[in-house]
Order: sequence, then structure tokens, then C-alpha cells
Amino acid sequence: MEPLASRIRPKSLKEFTGQEHLVGEGKPLNIAIAQKHLFSFILWGPPGSGKTTLAKIYAKSLNAKLYELSAVSAGKADIKKIVEDKAGEHPKLLFLDEVHRFNKAQQDFLLPYVETGELSLIGATTENPSFEVIPPLLSRCRVFVLNELSHEEMAKIIKRTGFKMDKKASDWLCAMANGDARQAIMMLENTKELYGAITVETLKDMLQSKFLRYDKKGDEHYNTISAFIKSMRASQPDAALYYLARMIDAGEDPKFIARRMVIFASEDIGLAHPTALVVANGVFRAVEIIGLPECAINLAHGVAYLCECKKDRSANDAYFKAAEDVKAYGNLPVPLKIRNAPTKLMKELEYGKDYEKYTKEDLLPEKLKGKRYLFPKK
Repeated sequence: MEPLASRIRPKSLKEFTGQEHLVGEGKPLNIAIAQKHLFSFILWGPPGSGKTTLAKIYAKSLNAKLYELSAVSAGKADIKKIVEDKAGEHPKLLFLDEVHRFNKAQQDFLLPYVETGELSLIGATTENPSFEVIPPLLSRCRVFVLNELSHEEMAKIIKRTGFKMDKKASDWLCAMANGDARQAIMMLENTKELYGAITVETLKDMLQSKFLRYDKKGDEHYNTISAFIKSMRASQPDAALYYLARMIDAGEDPKFIARRMVIFASEDIGLAHPTALVVANGVFRAVEIIGLPECAINLAHGVAYLCECKKDRSANDAYFKAAEDVKAYGNLPVPLKIRNAPTKLMKELEYGKDYEKYTKEDLLPEKLKGKRYLFPKK
């Protein structure tokens, strides 16, 4: 049977709940749907905020042929098949869920079809498209930001399911679901099927059955990435690889993990092993090109390497000490001898006078002479 979330999905903006800044009277998506304006856009927002529903409503308003793909499993062949499909007079709309999972090569392949108008793209993503979508493709799409659904909006959506429950149960579910309407509806459907009555107690029992997703905005996300970083910092590869596997298994974006590794290479390893940054960047590039599931091997390789490196946070600490002085003292005068002197007047004012390339003289501003920030490990 079709899932309840699909069965009660709104068919028009009148039935849609939330995102008033996009679909309210006079707002951009409302106008685009009313005027049947065909263009490519990206919907960026948290899970269950209405991205898929808005794509379907938009496609219906244009009488377009909607092709739905998930970037997790789709590839170039799927795009080519859609391009070659005969849609008659209907415009072709590609709804690409989790567009951030398409690697650069796949996005490059999609780009010319969007450029020529053979396909209009609706991308959906929970990740910042500035980081995840290649600039040429991003420049051809308008980005709409969806907000997490409010408690009141969630309550309205829950009411649409038709399930009977008291206000206490409804309030508990709204709080637990963190603005994810799809999650709340699935939770209700499964609770009803397993327990019959929907109460706070039966909802909690359902929660304990590990039904809920790994929430990229919740405590589990932050706890796991924290444990991952701290395990690498402590040079414990077994623990770090365990937390890596846990994140991959839960559906965490591998590029998010790789970015944290690049940061770690400079923040925690730094001068002790400068090539760690080269390796971490190499891992990020491999993740970007290869994608899951194979890029998990690249991540594991990088994690093991970073764990085994000696650690030295002195460059990181030195920067923040210098930044504190910048905030405390503002723009202190730069010593004359190291100022740039491109004009005659500047030279007359002794800019650059007596400058020596390899001087041992303190070149800090006068107020900070003798100050030290960097204390590298010997």
C-alpha cells in the first residue's frame, strides 16, 4: 500500500501548509505557479519541510511531465534516458532529490541539458547548495530556502492524517519530529499499525524501536561527529573508524565528513605533519569524484592516516591569539620599513626605507613588539 505521507500529500497550494514566504500571496513560488512560469530552481531546506510536495504542485500547474530521481542511486544513464524520452508538447521537469549527492562529473553531464532547456531542473537538498552544486549549474537555478515547520504548522499536518489522539500526544509528536512532517506522519502510521491507540506512551515505544532517522540537525549528529573528531585527536583509529562507519550507515553526507577532516588536518595536526592537509584534501576530492558507496574506502584511508599523525595545534592557537590582539587594538600602524612604496610621495615619507628581506628585527606594530603567538612543538 502507498505510504500515508504520499496518500495525503497536498495537491495544490491551498492544501499546502507552511513556507508562507515562498507560497503566500504575492510570493515567488505562488506567482510562478499561478503564471505557469517554467524555470529551474533548487529547494534548500530541512527534511520533511515540503520540497517534494512543492515540486509536484509546480509540475502539475505547468502540465509538465515530471521525472523523479534520487541522486543517491541515479546516474548519467538515467539523465540520458529522460532526455531521449518523448514528452510531446509537455515540458520536461526533472525533480532530483538530494541533488547534493550528485558528484561533479554527474552535474557537469546534467548542465548542458539545463542550459538548452531540454530539461528544467528542480533540485532538492538539505545541504547548502553553494558548497554542493557546481557554480555553472547553480547560476542557472534560483535557490529557494525552506524553513523548518513550526509547532503550529506541524499540528495542522498531523490533523490531516485523520488519526485520533489527544493534544498531549500531538504536542509530543510535534516536538519530537523537529519540523519534519514526513517523519511525523510515518511515526503515526507505524504507531497506529503496531499499537492501535496513539498516545504519548505508544509513540515513545515506537521511538525506542529505532524507527526514527539519524537526524542531521539533532543531538545524534553532533554527538557522533564530535566523537569522530575526538577519536582522531586522541590517535585512536579503531574508535574513529567506528564513528565513521556509523555516520556512513546513517546516511551522513560523505562530503561533510571529508570537510571536517580537512579542518582537522590543519587544526590538530598542523606543523607536526604538514602533508596531512594534502592527504585530507585528496580524500575530499576523491569523495567528490567517486561518491558512495566506494568513497567510504577513501574516507577510511584518510581517517587512519590522520589518526596516526603526530598532533600539533600551535598554528591554530597562534592564529586565534593574534586575532584577539586585532580585536583588542584594532588597526595598529604598520612599521614604515615594511610598508609598500609604489609612489614617489610614499618613498619621501620613508615607506619601505631600510627594508631588509631577511631581517631578524621584530616586524610587529610598535605596541606589540616582543609579542609571541606561535609555540610549535619541538
